[in-house]
Amino acid sequence: MRVLFIQYAGDYREAVRNLAQGKGDNYYAQKYSVDSVADIAKSGNDVATLCCLTDTSYDEILENGVRAIGAGFSTDVDAKEILKLVKNYNPTHIIARTPIREVLNWAIENNVQVIATLADSFTVEGLKDRIRNYRLARLLNNKGVTWVGNHGINASTSLEKIGVKASKIVPWDWPHEVTPNDYAPKTLPTQKAHWDVVFVGAITELKGIGDVLEAISILKSEGSSVRLKAIGRGELETYMNRARELKIEDSVEFLGLIPNRNIIPTMRAADVVLIPSRDRYPEGFPMTIYEALCARTPIIASSHPMFREKLIDQTNALIFPSGNSTALANSIKKLTSSPELYEKLSVSAATAWNSLQIPVKWADLVNRWLSNSPTDRQWLTSNTLSSGRYKQAS
Repeated sequence: MRVLFIQYAGDYREAVRNLAQGKGDNYYAQKYSVDSVADIAKSGNDVATLCCLTDTSYDEILENGVRAIGAGFSTDVDAKEILKLVKNYNPTHIIARTPIREVLNWAIENNVQVIATLADSFTVEGLKDRIRNYRLARLLNNKGVTWVGNHGINASTSLEKIGVKASKIVPWDWPHEVTPNDYAPKTLPTQKAHWDVVFVGAITELKGIGDVLEAISILKSEGSSVRLKAIGRGELETYMNRARELKIEDSVEFLGLIPNRNIIPTMRAADVVLIPSRDRYPEGFPMTIYEALCARTPIIASSHPMFREKLIDQTNALIFPSGNSTALANSIKKLTSSPELYEKLSVSAATAWNSLQIPVKWADLVNRWLSNSPTDRQWLTSNTLSSGRYKQAS
């Protein structure tokens, strides 16, 4: 087999090098993902990864036997150029971690076996969305695409809503080494000069970082002191300037990327975890939620569609209307002034985390598809969205 993994971001070569240097994961389950790909190569297959966003273009064989191809795009990706790289590799099997229609079309026309393992949600708000989703669903429903995985139940359900057959959709998850059982429930700290909040994710408007800064400014004007640690890549300079404009630069620390092993301890040390994604951000189900639940630090989250039914207001999180910085500020005030609510959310983290668990892990989905044995096909069928297993969640 000639197996090609296609991903939008997450430079495989960079990840392999960082792990070899002992730097650890930059993202959740990064080592697991890297090793899972390498294991397929160790089984005697030709394996390559094609990453769209890389600092430079490259094509080389790594020490673990995987061929790494970097397309060299920094922002807008040219699908035609990606397709040229795909054709040049000439795969027999494609694992599409990003749904590039031109690649899917080519694979179907040339009888290349395809599976999609996505981590995206799909909105149907405007005409453009509906047209794009219709075209994508037609491709994903083609018999040339064997299975369509998506990260989490709600994201998988969003695929069904745009027309992908539930019998093809397989919800998947990453394995979890840390659970809420590793930490005791928290109580609201007393006699604090300021409240510590943490944000983990892309530093962009759609991820809600601007709403967080506005909320901190509102609270400051009301005499409340809140300090933010913002972790992630993105438009750092833009939002550092925004913090200065709001005169809250002394209350905000942009940390950039930090080793993933430090995320849960950082959340544990904070008083609140903020997950303020705007509705139009194409979330699958962010690992930040899993990590915050493991840390047992109460969550304040937006009303993003992918969080619904999983994060329940005043049961396992506080929910505010997406994009509403005043409501976010009020939620922070409410949580930090209510010891009973604070402890309730921390205690409920274990139940919430357990409700998110999915039997199919990412590498299981890929490996069982590549195996294509009757047993593995049946196992995948038994874990599709149409199996009834996820009826209550979906």
